[in-house]
Amino acid sequence: MSAPDLAAPTAVDPLLAPVELPEDVPRGAPARNWTRWVLSAVALLPGVIAVAQLGRIHPDEVFQALEPAWWRVHGYGVLAWEWRDGLRNWAVPGVLAGFLKLADALGITEPRAYRAVLAIPQAALHAWSLWAAYRFAERRAGPTGGGWAALFVGLYGPVLVFAGRTMAESISASLLVVAMEALDRRERETRAGLVGGLALGLAVVARYPSAIFVLAALVWLAASRRWRLLAFTCASGLAVALALGTLDWATWGTPFHSFVAYARFNVFSGRAAAQFGADAPGFYVKPFLAAVPLWLWAAVPSALSALRQRRAISLPLWCATAYAGVLLATAHKEERFLYPALVLLILAAAPSVVTFLAQEFGPRTRWSLTGLALVSSLAVGAVFPSGDLRADQIRAIVAATRGDARGLLIVNEGLWGSGGFFYLGKRIPWLTCDWPRDAAFQHALRDARFNRAVTFEDRALKELQAGGFRIIGRIGRETMLSRGE
Repeated sequence: MSAPDLAAPTAVDPLLAPVELPEDVPRGAPARNWTRWVLSAVALLPGVIAVAQLGRIHPDEVFQALEPAWWRVHGYGVLAWEWRDGLRNWAVPGVLAGFLKLADALGITEPRAYRAVLAIPQAALHAWSLWAAYRFAERRAGPTGGGWAALFVGLYGPVLVFAGRTMAESISASLLVVAMEALDRRERETRAGLVGGLALGLAVVARYPSAIFVLAALVWLAASRRWRLLAFTCASGLAVALALGTLDWATWGTPFHSFVAYARFNVFSGRAAAQFGADAPGFYVKPFLAAVPLWLWAAVPSALSALRQRRAISLPLWCATAYAGVLLATAHKEERFLYPALVLLILAAAPSVVTFLAQEFGPRTRWSLTGLALVSSLAVGAVFPSGDLRADQIRAIVAATRGDARGLLIVNEGLWGSGGFFYLGKRIPWLTCDWPRDAAFQHALRDARFNRAVTFEDRALKELQAGGFRIIGRIGRETMLSRGE
């Protein structure tokens, strides 16, 4: 039996093959023009949403990226245990620190304003990924179809939530889309391999579990016998790996210190599951079903047909499947780990669905169904991720600490749920607590420096008022208080 053909496009596989669009569909340069402008606007949305909302998907958004960057620039901050034990590299916080220094140089000191400055590099990366999604889809659905498929990616609800946030999953997923497009190219394989290897390498630097995608992509290239592309991909990826080793050497004292420490803790020791919990493979069923838009199921028959007839599978679908298999086998599970795989599934399926709509329906019906598909994509963002972003809390913390704030008490929240010094924007004492009986609460009431408080859902409001605080405003579920004025 011959080896599986993982790459070659065939006319019977809409997931892989370009198609001829109906005559009434514009194509060529005009399609590229509208696509460029629309995708540029769409690329800004996640960053704008993140800055407008604030909040965090997970504490890592603050304490593995924003807070270390603040520490690098200002010399103080809250460093999570990973930074004490060296499980993280300084690449992403280093880039963010550079933009934070730029904000300082420009006199930008308000937290939301300098958070907007830090959104610039991620917005640029996201724009690159959407253009890559367009080029990937254009080969299969033509210029106009490629534009619509790229919109399916850019307006996918979880992308709008994640892509503007400083999560490792967010940054890595954008780089993976760039890599998928580059390694899918049939022309100029040297350049394609260099770009693909660079993007794959950086995806791993941003998030070490993305090494699974790298291994899957290399297997796909080898099975496809695209040896030149594979060689230059490996060469480029090796250059990124050497740069990572040099960075770790300069910051941790040993080449690849963070990668080895991460693998030892999360892969080989079992400590991650012991410390953070373990779940059965069924854990991912509910979040996966919630995150899949209805239109994606329309691509399933095409994928099954390709597997039956040619045993062919597109690169992003292959990588997403391999990654999902490893996720199921890994003891510690979190729904955010699904995000990179979901993005690649959308990338793989969108051209097939756009092709189907173009071939089977007239203009009016096609427009209606395309609109419904986009709405279903957007709607998924309301249920995935399922956690509370606590956006109102971070906005309240920012608002409460402006002016002459000398100290802050945050009630009904723990340390890792706070915004760190990054969202305080100044070096003042601050404490978190759950109940009035907590030592931190009692200390803050006795210490006159603590002249601001933020409480979630009015917990301990009466006790705060008895301690001299008065309400100065509300933001969502948060109440802001002040005293001594």
